[in-house]
Amino acid sequence: MRADLGVFFRRLRTALGGEPFPYVWVPEWHPGGHGLHAHFAVGKFVRQSLIRDAWGHGFVSIKLLSDLPVGSGRLEEARKAAGYLSKYVGKSFTDERVRHLKRYDVAEGFQPERVQVWGDSVDEVIGGASRMLGGLAPSQQWFSSEQEGWQGPPALWVQW
Repeated sequence: MRADLGVFFRRLRTALGGEPFPYVWVPEWHPGGHGLHAHFAVGKFVRQSLIRDAWGHGFVSIKLLSDLPVGSGRLEEARKAAGYLSKYVGKSFTDERVRHLKRYDVAEGFQPERVQVWGDSVDEVIGGASRMLGGLAPSQQWFSSEQEGWQGPPALWVQW
């Protein structure tokens, strides 16, 4: 699947004029477990016919991420796309088939910047990250301490 997606994104880039563009993709197992499909997001509108032609492997479905407040900018749009894709990343945490594999990938040259946030407590760290993200409160949180039988090191996951 990774190789097919590499070919797909090269074809799509060519169809869009050849300039590199940011994208992120997430794999998901079909509900019956018989194969994978991918969800992806790009930072601009792309016609379904271009996506279908670049993919060339079958079914293609697209949707415009909507329900954003009037005047929303690129940051709000990116958060909406990240929220959409993160639900598929989250599904894989309990799936033994992909438990130790990378759960997403991004366009070459567009990898996210690593940012460290320090604090003396979880609340301080989440508060610091929230301030860095414009003061938004997290929309979702997951704590290993709340998971019965958690076997790994202490962990948390937060989504804005």
